[in-house]
Amino acid sequence: MLDEAAFDEAMADDADEALALLADLTGATDEGLRMLARRLAGRVVVDLARTGEQRRRGIGRLRTAPLRVADGDIDLDASHDALVGLAAGRAPDPDDVFVRAWDRPDTALCLLVDRSGSMAGDRLAAAAVAAASVLFRVPEDCSVVAFAEQAIVLQSQGERRPPDDVVSDLLRLRGFGVTDVGLALRCAARQLERSRAGRRIAILMSDCRSTTGGDPAADAAAIAELVVLAPEGDTADADALAGQVGARWTSLAGPTSVPDALVRVLDR
Repeated sequence: MLDEAAFDEAMADDADEALALLADLTGATDEGLRMLARRLAGRVVVDLARTGEQRRRGIGRLRTAPLRVADGDIDLDASHDALVGLAAGRAPDPDDVFVRAWDRPDTALCLLVDRSGSMAGDRLAAAAVAAASVLFRVPEDCSVVAFAEQAIVLQSQGERRPPDDVVSDLLRLRGFGVTDVGLALRCAARQLERSRAGRRIAILMSDCRSTTGGDPAADAAAIAELVVLAPEGDTADADALAGQVGARWTSLAGPTSVPDALVRVLDR
């Protein structure tokens, strides 16, 4: 069984360890436990990504958008009629409720998640946080791809899926096979080609140790802007690849470090 109150206490004691345990439980053999863990993980991960959004820095502009397509603070002026109706006991039309949200129309992101080898525990949880963070950052112009020897597109560029659904799909994955970093980078290039944004960034979440497909340096060099998130304590190959192609990189200490890591590599 999964006691949510006990999990909240574990989060308060050591959030990274608790998230790693929860990510492992999303693959439990017991169906009831597995589904409960996935629902809880989706909520916790999305909440953590939202917190990172509030802390992020960098340029952007505020826009008013319907609540159904954006997350943010309620725009009281734009939502006046809906709020008056709510106060009178009438359910508001979702299209009549508006929020003020940060918009970055000139940036497109493609997140590449390395699912080879031992993708479980803290690495799986960190990947889920990264996916949710990217989806909140540029919800209308991002893609999420998981890769090993093959690539799985969880969200295509220009597609809009609820963050909970993408995170849920990602949590179903487990470590598998060898690593073809070049394949992932070529997939990112194809995804980003669909965008019309002036700044198009591939985020490679991997130790960058390519075990099949050859040297990924040429594919990395073909990406207009590449940043790398490497697991702490296993960064040598990421450092080498970044040095070859002029990419930025940073290390991840655990799932909760993801939002700040994205700030370090993206908001420059």
